[in-house]
Amino acid sequence: MPSWIEVIIRSTLLILGLFFITKLLGKKQLSKLSFFEYILGITVGDIAGTLSMDIELHVINGVVSILIWTLFPIIISIISLKSKKFRDIVEGKATTFIQDGKILEENLKKEKYSTDELLEQLRKKDVFNVSDVEFAILETNGELSVLLKKEMQVVKWGDLFPDGSSDNVPLTVIMDGAYLNETIYSAGYSIDWIRNKLKLKSANVEDVFLGQVDSSGNLYIDYYDDDNLR
Repeated sequence: MPSWIEVIIRSTLLILGLFFITKLLGKKQLSKLSFFEYILGITVGDIAGTLSMDIELHVINGVVSILIWTLFPIIISIISLKSKKFRDIVEGKATTFIQDGKILEENLKKEKYSTDELLEQLRKKDVFNVSDVEFAILETNGELSVLLKKEMQVVKWGDLFPDGSSDNVPLTVIMDGAYLNETIYSAGYSIDWIRNKLKLKSANVEDVFLGQVDSSGNLYIDYYDDDNLR
């Protein structure tokens, strides 16, 4: 077999294998990487790249190595879910950098965090005065969480109207030009009610790509024809 064909076969199989491993490890790998998971991704990728290009390496040895590197985080994740102490050892603990507007210098030194780095992370949170911060905590994934003092927080709707009704998630009632009967009736609406809403907009259900009803009973329509602005 020509070497270039073997490279193609190896690369294709490894890509499929890495895709399967990514799905197996879960979505957490995409949104929140711990230090260990970061090292894991680099190592597995390096093994796969080397294995796909170097035809002198035995495929079985490389696959075994990848499986071992993949098996460890799965085992660690299972144990971490059941043991808080083990989770603290593997993932570490959150560290408080600012408390009641005061910087905790010892915690900064412990995490090898400089004052400039702390101020930079605060600016990324649109915070420019340390005295405005109630708490600033370095999470285990390296993200800085900031809680402003009460008087510095943005006023929310609930602060002004504590008894106000909350908005519900829009209900999808039409999709791909067809009524979603089960969804419509389970929400307490009817097909006739939706039809009347469509008549008011001079629309036919066949022309509607997506239709949603908000918490106020208003019907939003997205047409197949984007030029149809009714």
